[in-house]
Amino acid sequence: MSNRARTCPALSQLFAADLTDPKSLLPAFDGVGQVFLYAHHEGVHGVIAAARTAGVERIVLMSSGSVIHPSSRGNAITEEHREVEEAFRAASDLMVVPIRPLVLATNALGWASPIKTSGRLPVYQPDALTAPVHERDIAAVAVAALLGNDDATGLLAGPARISQRDQAHAIADATGRDIAVDGLTREAALARFARFMPPVEAEAVLQFLDDAAAGNSPATDTVEGILGRPASGFDVWAADHAADFSVS
Repeated sequence: MSNRARTCPALSQLFAADLTDPKSLLPAFDGVGQVFLYAHHEGVHGVIAAARTAGVERIVLMSSGSVIHPSSRGNAITEEHREVEEAFRAASDLMVVPIRPLVLATNALGWASPIKTSGRLPVYQPDALTAPVHERDIAAVAVAALLGNDDATGLLAGPARISQRDQAHAIADATGRDIAVDGLTREAALARFARFMPPVEAEAVLQFLDDAAAGNSPATDTVEGILGRPASGFDVWAADHAADFSVS
């Protein structure tokens, strides 16, 4: 038995499934009323067919706030999420609630390696302001949606905007170590991101950062409106993840 299986609750069942293979989804969906789903645009119609066949009653779809963020229109990543949302919207017999975080605080985990190895952080648009949302808040909103909240579809963001430079400072405070921030040119940043993702998606990430640098990445109170408590700030996220940026 795998470690993952041992840590699952006693009533849980594990299924191996491929979101691009509808047949593999049928056993996983069978008898399930509510599903939390991140569907890729290339396999979305098969996922819809499998959910319909299995009689799934409610799907909470992990989407992106960029879909309802006007200045993100046309961005390649945005349009992939929009394609998924539109496919589910066309399947009017399925109850689908999209949740829409704009900037994930967990994106900063990609900074762990350079911070741990050199104490320096190379970033593009270091002073661009965003409002990263803690994954704990996203999960709580998803649970609220699974339990029947149909209004959990607004743009999810943290409670305040913070620059990438100040995010690095928050991580430094949480870890007790100095972190120097180095600005990257657009060309260098594109090459860096393209090492980990297709070039079109790397360009899309830079477009999001350019948009943030133009002042277009908002903080929102959507989390508080759904959960009845404020969203967690990036300083809380940094403290929660201090070990990820610390040299053991």
